[in-house]
Amino acid sequence: MTGQIARAQVEVDADRPRVWEALTDPDQVARYMMGSRVETDWAVGSPITWSGEMDGKPYQDKGEVLRADPGWVLEVTHYSPLMGQEDRPENYHTVRYELASSDGGGTVVTLSQDGCADEQQAQQFSQSWQGMLDGMKQVVESS
Repeated sequence: MTGQIARAQVEVDADRPRVWEALTDPDQVARYMMGSRVETDWAVGSPITWSGEMDGKPYQDKGEVLRADPGWVLEVTHYSPLMGQEDRPENYHTVRYELASSDGGGTVVTLSQDGCADEQQAQQFSQSWQGMLDGMKQVVESS
């Protein structure tokens, strides 16, 4: 990972396979990512898109699956035209989810995202990712 790193973490009262399902099932992802629809087959090298609406405007973010070890690690690249940057490799960042069993039988999800321009942007992304992980926790624990 390069540049400033955004980080977030949450402990979910569910096993790793259940949390993995919440990270990769499009219907569940939509429930905690503001309605965003994810499309991919989760195979390494496959394209991935996230589509939705923000502030009444449609968007489509994109990337590639870099690693998918079910129940352990999910890593993707991500580019969003909403950031106002050109679609060039240096404007993609890497998002990595690591799953670990907790002592209480649940799962600790640790998220990291590289490519932040500075510490302030890393903090902003960390807050956004923390909100997303907290939403995922609610989805998992309420079902």
